[in-house]
Amino acid sequence: MKLLDQVNVKIKFLRYSDETAKVYRYWIKQYILFNQKRHPAEMGKIEIEQFLTYLATHRKVSATTQNQAFNAILFLYHKVLDISLENENINALRAKQRIHLPTVLSPREVKHLLDQFNDNIYKLITQTIYGCGLRISEVMNLRIKDLDFDYNRIIIWDSKSISDRSLPMPQQLIKPYQDLINKNKQIHEADLSQGYGSVELPNALKRKYPNADREFKWQYLFQMNKVSKDPKSGVIRRHHVLKSTYSRNLNKAVKKSGIHKKITAHTLRHSYATHLLQAGIDIRTIQDLMGHKSLETTMIYTHVVKELSEKNRFSPLDYL
Repeated sequence: MKLLDQVNVKIKFLRYSDETAKVYRYWIKQYILFNQKRHPAEMGKIEIEQFLTYLATHRKVSATTQNQAFNAILFLYHKVLDISLENENINALRAKQRIHLPTVLSPREVKHLLDQFNDNIYKLITQTIYGCGLRISEVMNLRIKDLDFDYNRIIIWDSKSISDRSLPMPQQLIKPYQDLINKNKQIHEADLSQGYGSVELPNALKRKYPNADREFKWQYLFQMNKVSKDPKSGVIRRHHVLKSTYSRNLNKAVKKSGIHKKITAHTLRHSYATHLLQAGIDIRTIQDLMGHKSLETTMIYTHVVKELSEKNRFSPLDYL
């Protein structure tokens, strides 16, 4: 089996996201091409350091991109080739780490943005992203079974940090969720009667529960209006709302709002974390709610809150 095929098999086995898989494949291929297509098993510390230094000095990549490349290479050696680099002490010239303060909306701006949507599925998706601080992929992959109304919580399975987490369900969304589920139930029954009604499942679950894909609890919460052919399997089924479709509707609402900030779905996630911190929620709790593997990632919001503090917003010009 070719090396990149081995990479693909291991990625699927570990159930990495499609985006992570794409990034890892790209950097592994770049690493091999940089070293004149030598097999990675014949290389090690020196070649890795040279490649990472090249990225920083010649390609001028950011620290985040360089770390992506390094993580892809570590994945190749540790997970695919079963070669440990633990004691190699790899010291490449590191790209400069630039601290980006994320764009954050005020609570008033969030409300104003939400008011630009009709009472449709895209508004509910937006409320869910902000109300739970979710990544767009996490929202789109929500299934009926992930909403626990008895305990008022939403369960996020196999998130980016490869750890499950539980989030409080926004009280004002309980009724809209229930209405949507009832609507989805009717649609699902109609799909079944027409010979459809299956939904995409992770490979391991599909093998373990071969009939689960037709059960209602496994259906997506935010589903498309029409069935379509799955490009992977060729099966005609009802998929979740596409990220591109949601982004298009979000952009329309942003334009209508007149808010002159760069706003994406992730802006709402940033706003969620910032508003929790401003409300006095401790940083460790926010780390858990956000699903951050490292506390350092969450700490960026302390810089945001500090920058937004009233006592920091002054100019000597105003005292002349």
